[in-house]
Amino acid sequence: MSKSHYSSIVVLTGAGISAESGIKTFRDQGGLWESHRLEDVATPEAFQRDSALVQRFYNERRAQLPLVEPNDGHLALARLEKAVPGTLVITQNVDDLHERAGSHHLIHMHGELSKARCVKSGQLFRVKEPLSEHSLCTCCVPANLLRPHIVWFGEMPLGLDRIFHALAQCDLFIAIGTSGQVYPAAGFVDEAASQGAYCIEINADNSHISDRFDEHRRGPASIEVPKLVKELCGH
Repeated sequence: MSKSHYSSIVVLTGAGISAESGIKTFRDQGGLWESHRLEDVATPEAFQRDSALVQRFYNERRAQLPLVEPNDGHLALARLEKAVPGTLVITQNVDDLHERAGSHHLIHMHGELSKARCVKSGQLFRVKEPLSEHSLCTCCVPANLLRPHIVWFGEMPLGLDRIFHALAQCDLFIAIGTSGQVYPAAGFVDEAASQGAYCIEINADNSHISDRFDEHRRGPASIEVPKLVKELCGH
């Protein structure tokens, strides 16, 4: 396998790759969300009902970011992008580890912890300090509330038009550390395969959609992703 075989690569990353860097994940036993009902912190209605609680919850998650570093899986994907410029990383993760590893062609389909947005205009702002129920935008007069730039339950994932266009064009699809339980991401392998792409799953265990892939690599992303990228790129 070499990079000459593939010119358009789409990579989907899920919680598994970030968990190896120490980010607390959504579905794992002992995960951060267990002490909060989803209805209290991850819906638009929750923000309307108790914005102070919601802001505190995401402040705590945001505070993790300086304490963790990209792992070898993140770094390998940045190398893949340099070797095969037609590489797009779609991540379900809301951390900034892909950016810090050096990935540039990136879609955060579930939003980003490091950003907030105006509830009215949608304009994005980088978060430099904790947000509160009194945090306001600078894009409107009068100013409106800032909310976490996170896709909550009941909201549409971001970048879907660009994502489905890329899936229709790609010749290699790689899913890394995903549960295969959350749609539309769980359906991306079907989209790619229907257009003739070769599909590889990298995961510690079988996922809900493992049977839809052409090839499976079992093990930690920090080990298996660099191996695959070395095969694809020759280094």
